[in-house]
Amino acid sequence: MTLRSIGPEDVAGRLSWRKIVDALEDGHRLPRARIGDQMLEREGKALLTRCAWIDGLGMGVKSASVVPGNAGEGLPTVQAAMLVFADGTGTPEAVLDGTMVTDWKTAADSVLGARFLARPDSRKLVIIGAGKVAGTLARAYAELFPGLERIEIHNRSQQRAENLCEQLRRDGLPVIRVDSLPAAVGDADIVATATMARAPVLMGEWVSSGTHVDLVGGFTPEMREADDALIGKARLFVDCRETTLADVGDFAIPIAAGLVGPGDVRADLYDLAAGQQGRTGDAEITLFKNGGGAHLDLMTARAIMTIAGV
Repeated sequence: MTLRSIGPEDVAGRLSWRKIVDALEDGHRLPRARIGDQMLEREGKALLTRCAWIDGLGMGVKSASVVPGNAGEGLPTVQAAMLVFADGTGTPEAVLDGTMVTDWKTAADSVLGARFLARPDSRKLVIIGAGKVAGTLARAYAELFPGLERIEIHNRSQQRAENLCEQLRRDGLPVIRVDSLPAAVGDADIVATATMARAPVLMGEWVSSGTHVDLVGGFTPEMREADDALIGKARLFVDCRETTLADVGDFAIPIAAGLVGPGDVRADLYDLAAGQQGRTGDAEITLFKNGGGAHLDLMTARAIMTIAGV
Protein backbone atom coordinates (compact mmCIF):
# COMPACT_ATOMS: atom_id res chain seq x y z
CA MET A 1 0.00 0.00 0.00
CA THR A 2 1.29 3.46 -0.93
CA LEU A 3 1.58 5.85 2.00
CA ARG A 4 -0.37 8.96 1.07
CA SER A 5 0.58 12.46 2.16
CA ILE A 6 -2.45 14.72 2.73
CA GLY A 7 -2.37 18.48 3.21
CA PRO A 8 -4.94 21.28 2.97
CA GLU A 9 -4.51 21.50 -0.80
CA ASP A 10 -5.74 17.89 -1.18
CA VAL A 11 -9.15 18.65 0.31
CA ALA A 12 -9.55 22.35 -0.50
CA GLY A 13 -13.18 23.27 -1.05
CA ARG A 14 -14.43 19.81 -0.09
CA LEU A 15 -14.32 19.92 3.71
CA SER A 16 -17.10 21.43 5.79
CA TRP A 17 -17.64 21.82 9.50
CA ARG A 18 -20.80 19.73 9.28
CA LYS A 19 -18.89 16.81 7.73
CA ILE A 20 -16.29 16.86 10.51
CA VAL A 21 -18.87 17.27 13.29
CA ASP A 22 -20.86 14.35 11.84
CA ALA A 23 -17.67 12.27 11.71
CA LEU A 24 -16.94 13.00 15.37
CA GLU A 25 -20.48 12.07 16.37
CA ASP A 26 -20.22 8.80 14.42
CA GLY A 27 -16.82 8.13 15.97
CA HIS A 28 -18.27 8.41 19.46
CA ARG A 29 -20.67 5.58 18.66
CA LEU A 30 -17.72 3.24 18.22
CA PRO A 31 -15.98 1.55 21.19
CA ARG A 32 -14.18 3.97 23.50
CA ALA A 33 -10.69 4.83 22.33
CA ARG A 34 -7.52 3.74 24.02
CA ILE A 35 -5.33 6.81 24.31
CA GLY A 36 -1.85 7.74 25.50
CA ASP A 37 0.30 10.87 25.54
CA GLN A 38 4.01 11.55 25.93
CA MET A 39 5.90 14.83 26.18
CA LEU A 40 9.64 15.42 25.96
CA GLU A 41 11.04 18.82 26.99
CA ARG A 42 14.47 20.42 26.70
CA GLU A 43 15.65 24.03 26.96
CA GLY A 44 12.19 25.51 26.46
CA LYS A 45 11.39 23.26 23.50
CA ALA A 46 8.96 20.35 23.51
CA LEU A 47 7.86 17.32 21.53
CA LEU A 48 4.30 16.16 22.26
CA THR A 49 3.03 12.84 20.95
CA ARG A 50 -0.58 11.71 21.25
CA CYS A 51 -1.78 8.23 20.29
CA ALA A 52 -5.23 6.68 19.87
CA TRP A 53 -6.53 3.25 18.95
CA ILE A 54 -10.21 2.93 18.02
CA ASP A 55 -11.77 -0.35 16.91
CA GLY A 56 -13.30 0.39 13.52
CA LEU A 57 -11.05 3.37 12.73
CA GLY A 58 -7.55 2.04 13.34
CA MET A 59 -4.63 3.74 15.03
CA GLY A 60 -3.35 7.29 14.91
CA VAL A 61 -0.28 9.11 16.18
CA LYS A 62 0.01 12.90 16.09
CA SER A 63 3.33 14.49 17.02
CA ALA A 64 3.91 18.20 17.42
CA SER A 65 7.12 20.14 18.01
CA VAL A 66 7.02 23.37 19.99
CA VAL A 67 10.01 25.63 19.32
CA PRO A 68 9.35 29.20 20.56
CA GLY A 69 12.55 30.50 18.94
CA ASN A 70 11.14 29.77 15.49
CA ALA A 71 9.16 33.00 15.64
CA GLY A 72 12.37 34.98 15.17
CA GLU A 73 13.19 32.92 12.07
CA GLY A 74 9.81 33.43 10.46
CA LEU A 75 8.81 29.80 11.10
CA PRO A 76 5.78 28.40 12.97
CA THR A 77 6.41 27.80 16.66
CA VAL A 78 4.20 24.68 16.54
CA GLN A 79 4.55 22.15 13.70
CA ALA A 80 2.84 18.79 13.55
CA ALA A 81 2.24 15.66 11.51
CA MET A 82 -0.19 12.76 11.95
CA LEU A 83 0.28 9.14 10.92
CA VAL A 84 -2.76 6.87 10.50
CA PHE A 85 -2.60 3.06 10.50
CA ALA A 86 -5.22 0.69 9.10
CA ASP A 87 -7.67 -1.02 11.42
CA GLY A 88 -6.84 -4.71 11.83
CA THR A 89 -3.60 -4.95 9.83
CA GLY A 90 -1.86 -1.91 11.32
CA THR A 91 -0.58 -0.92 7.88
CA PRO A 92 0.49 2.76 7.64
CA GLU A 93 -2.00 4.48 5.33
CA ALA A 94 -1.45 8.23 5.38
CA VAL A 95 0.56 11.10 6.81
CA LEU A 96 -1.55 14.22 7.33
CA ASP A 97 -0.66 17.84 8.00
CA GLY A 98 -1.04 17.93 11.78
CA THR A 99 -2.04 21.58 11.95
CA MET A 100 -4.86 20.96 9.48
CA VAL A 101 -6.15 18.07 11.60
CA THR A 102 -5.93 20.12 14.80
CA ASP A 103 -7.73 23.13 13.36
CA TRP A 104 -10.71 21.10 12.15
CA LYS A 105 -10.80 18.84 15.20
CA THR A 106 -10.77 21.58 17.82
CA ALA A 107 -13.71 23.63 16.61
CA ALA A 108 -15.73 20.58 15.55
CA ASP A 109 -15.31 19.10 19.05
CA SER A 110 -16.86 22.22 20.55
CA VAL A 111 -19.70 22.41 18.07
CA LEU A 112 -20.54 18.74 18.57
CA GLY A 113 -20.86 19.51 22.28
CA ALA A 114 -23.14 22.43 21.43
CA ARG A 115 -25.22 20.25 19.10
CA PHE A 116 -26.06 18.10 22.11
CA LEU A 117 -26.27 20.83 24.75
CA ALA A 118 -27.05 24.31 23.40
CA ARG A 119 -30.59 25.49 22.69
CA PRO A 120 -31.29 24.90 18.98
CA ASP A 121 -32.87 28.35 18.70
CA SER A 122 -29.66 30.10 19.85
CA ARG A 123 -29.33 33.54 18.25
CA LYS A 124 -26.26 35.14 19.84
CA LEU A 125 -22.72 33.76 20.21
CA VAL A 126 -19.99 35.48 22.23
CA ILE A 127 -16.37 34.42 21.70
CA ILE A 128 -13.68 35.44 24.18
CA GLY A 129 -10.33 35.50 22.40
CA ALA A 130 -9.22 36.63 18.95
CA GLY A 131 -6.65 34.08 17.83
CA LYS A 132 -6.82 31.36 15.21
CA VAL A 133 -9.08 29.12 17.30
CA ALA A 134 -11.56 31.95 17.83
CA GLY A 135 -11.85 32.33 14.06
CA THR A 136 -12.48 28.63 13.46
CA LEU A 137 -15.05 28.57 16.26
CA ALA A 138 -16.95 31.46 14.69
CA ARG A 139 -17.04 29.73 11.31
CA ALA A 140 -17.99 26.33 12.74
CA TYR A 141 -20.78 27.67 14.94
CA ALA A 142 -22.15 29.77 12.08
CA GLU A 143 -22.40 26.69 9.85
CA LEU A 144 -23.97 24.36 12.43
CA PHE A 145 -26.23 27.00 14.03
CA PRO A 146 -27.63 28.87 11.00
CA GLY A 147 -30.05 30.76 13.25
CA LEU A 148 -27.22 32.79 14.77
CA GLU A 149 -27.96 36.46 14.13
CA ARG A 150 -25.03 37.98 15.98
CA ILE A 151 -21.47 36.90 16.82
CA GLU A 152 -19.57 39.11 19.25
CA ILE A 153 -15.79 38.97 19.71
CA HIS A 154 -14.03 40.19 22.85
CA ASN A 155 -10.28 40.29 23.39
CA ARG A 156 -7.89 42.15 25.66
CA SER A 157 -6.36 43.65 22.52
CA GLN A 158 -9.16 45.55 20.85
CA GLN A 159 -7.15 45.77 17.64
CA ARG A 160 -6.75 42.00 17.43
CA ALA A 161 -10.48 41.60 18.00
CA GLU A 162 -11.27 44.12 15.28
CA ASN A 163 -8.86 42.43 12.87
CA LEU A 164 -10.59 39.09 13.39
CA CYS A 165 -14.00 40.71 12.97
CA GLU A 166 -12.93 42.16 9.64
CA GLN A 167 -11.78 38.74 8.42
CA LEU A 168 -15.02 37.09 9.46
CA ARG A 169 -17.18 39.83 8.00
CA ARG A 170 -15.49 39.24 4.65
CA ASP A 171 -16.81 35.68 4.90
CA GLY A 172 -20.32 37.04 5.42
CA LEU A 173 -20.60 36.40 9.16
CA PRO A 174 -22.60 38.83 11.36
CA VAL A 175 -19.67 39.75 13.61
CA ILE A 176 -18.92 42.78 15.80
CA ARG A 177 -16.28 43.60 18.40
CA VAL A 178 -17.49 44.19 21.95
CA ASP A 179 -15.58 45.82 24.77
CA SER A 180 -17.89 45.23 27.75
CA LEU A 181 -17.69 41.52 28.40
CA PRO A 182 -20.23 41.30 31.27
CA ALA A 183 -22.88 43.00 29.13
CA ALA A 184 -22.09 40.80 26.10
CA VAL A 185 -22.23 37.58 28.11
CA GLY A 186 -25.39 38.60 29.94
CA ASP A 187 -27.70 38.11 26.96
CA ALA A 188 -25.70 35.47 25.06
CA ASP A 189 -27.13 32.11 24.10
CA ILE A 190 -23.69 30.54 23.64
CA VAL A 191 -20.36 31.71 25.10
CA ALA A 192 -17.10 30.18 23.84
CA THR A 193 -13.72 30.89 25.42
CA ALA A 194 -10.52 30.50 23.39
CA THR A 195 -7.78 32.02 25.53
CA MET A 196 -4.50 31.02 27.16
CA ALA A 197 -5.75 32.21 30.56
CA ARG A 198 -4.37 30.92 33.84
CA ALA A 199 -7.01 32.82 35.83
CA PRO A 200 -10.75 32.94 35.06
CA VAL A 201 -11.92 35.26 32.30
CA LEU A 202 -15.59 34.20 32.44
CA MET A 203 -17.50 34.82 35.66
CA GLY A 204 -20.58 32.93 36.76
CA GLU A 205 -22.38 36.10 37.82
CA TRP A 206 -22.39 37.27 34.19
CA VAL A 207 -23.96 34.11 32.74
CA SER A 208 -27.75 34.04 32.41
CA SER A 209 -30.16 31.15 32.54
CA GLY A 210 -30.32 29.10 29.36
CA THR A 211 -26.75 29.85 28.23
CA HIS A 212 -24.44 27.18 26.87
CA VAL A 213 -20.77 27.69 27.81
CA ASP A 214 -17.98 26.18 25.71
CA LEU A 215 -14.52 26.22 27.34
CA VAL A 216 -11.82 25.63 24.74
CA GLY A 217 -8.55 27.31 25.68
CA GLY A 218 -7.23 25.58 28.79
CA PHE A 219 -5.15 22.45 28.26
CA THR A 220 -2.95 22.14 31.38
CA PRO A 221 -3.80 21.64 35.08
CA GLU A 222 -2.82 25.28 35.76
CA MET A 223 -5.00 26.87 33.07
CA ARG A 224 -8.62 27.82 33.57
CA GLU A 225 -11.16 30.14 31.94
CA ALA A 226 -14.28 29.80 34.16
CA ASP A 227 -14.53 30.82 37.80
CA ASP A 228 -15.81 28.69 40.68
CA ALA A 229 -19.22 30.38 40.60
CA LEU A 230 -19.84 29.24 37.05
CA ILE A 231 -18.59 25.70 37.69
CA GLY A 232 -20.87 25.55 40.73
CA LYS A 233 -24.06 26.74 39.00
CA ALA A 234 -23.81 24.97 35.61
CA ARG A 235 -24.68 21.44 34.54
CA LEU A 236 -21.24 20.03 33.67
CA PHE A 237 -20.12 18.08 30.60
CA VAL A 238 -16.78 17.19 28.98
CA ASP A 239 -15.68 15.79 25.65
CA CYS A 240 -13.83 12.90 27.30
CA ARG A 241 -13.57 12.12 31.00
CA GLU A 242 -10.12 10.57 30.64
CA THR A 243 -8.54 13.69 29.13
CA THR A 244 -10.18 16.45 31.17
CA LEU A 245 -10.94 15.81 34.82
CA ALA A 246 -7.33 15.63 36.03
CA ASP A 247 -5.58 17.33 33.13
CA VAL A 248 -7.24 20.75 32.71
CA GLY A 249 -7.56 23.38 35.38
CA ASP A 250 -11.21 24.25 34.78
CA PHE A 251 -12.05 20.93 36.43
CA ALA A 252 -8.86 19.86 38.17
CA ILE A 253 -8.69 22.99 40.35
CA PRO A 254 -12.32 23.01 41.63
CA ILE A 255 -12.22 19.22 42.10
CA ALA A 256 -9.03 19.53 44.20
CA ALA A 257 -10.71 22.28 46.25
CA GLY A 258 -13.77 20.12 46.89
CA LEU A 259 -16.18 22.45 45.07
CA VAL A 260 -17.29 19.64 42.75
CA GLY A 261 -16.40 16.01 42.28
CA PRO A 262 -15.90 13.80 39.23
CA GLY A 263 -19.46 12.54 39.67
CA ASP A 264 -20.80 16.05 39.06
CA VAL A 265 -19.78 15.74 35.41
CA ARG A 266 -23.02 14.47 33.91
CA ALA A 267 -21.72 13.01 30.65
CA ASP A 268 -19.02 13.09 28.02
CA LEU A 269 -19.46 12.87 24.25
CA TYR A 270 -19.52 9.07 24.33
CA ASP A 271 -22.40 9.18 26.81
CA LEU A 272 -24.28 11.86 24.86
CA ALA A 273 -23.86 10.01 21.56
CA ALA A 274 -25.30 6.93 23.28
CA GLY A 275 -28.43 8.89 24.18
CA GLN A 276 -27.72 10.09 27.70
CA GLN A 277 -29.59 13.27 28.57
CA GLY A 278 -27.82 16.59 28.17
CA ARG A 279 -29.79 19.78 28.66
CA THR A 280 -32.88 19.23 30.82
CA GLY A 281 -34.64 22.53 30.15
CA ASP A 282 -34.38 25.88 28.38
CA ALA A 283 -33.44 27.69 31.61
CA GLU A 284 -30.51 25.45 32.45
CA ILE A 285 -26.89 26.60 32.10
CA THR A 286 -24.81 23.91 30.40
CA LEU A 287 -21.00 23.95 30.49
CA PHE A 288 -18.86 21.85 28.13
CA LYS A 289 -15.11 21.48 28.43
CA ASN A 290 -13.31 20.87 25.14
CA GLY A 291 -10.18 19.02 26.26
CA GLY A 292 -9.08 17.57 22.95
CA GLY A 293 -7.32 14.24 22.60
CA ALA A 294 -5.80 11.91 20.05
CA HIS A 295 -9.08 10.01 19.59
CA LEU A 296 -10.62 13.20 18.17
CA ASP A 297 -7.59 13.67 15.91
CA LEU A 298 -8.05 10.13 14.59
CA MET A 299 -11.77 10.60 13.94
CA THR A 300 -11.03 13.87 12.13
CA ALA A 301 -8.13 12.41 10.15
CA ARG A 302 -10.30 9.53 8.96
CA ALA A 303 -12.94 11.97 7.71
CA ILE A 304 -10.30 13.99 5.87
CA MET A 305 -8.82 10.82 4.35
CA THR A 306 -12.24 9.76 3.08
CA ILE A 307 -12.75 13.12 1.40
CA ALA A 308 -9.23 12.88 -0.09
CA GLY A 309 -10.08 9.45 -1.51
CA VAL A 310 -7.86 7.35 0.77
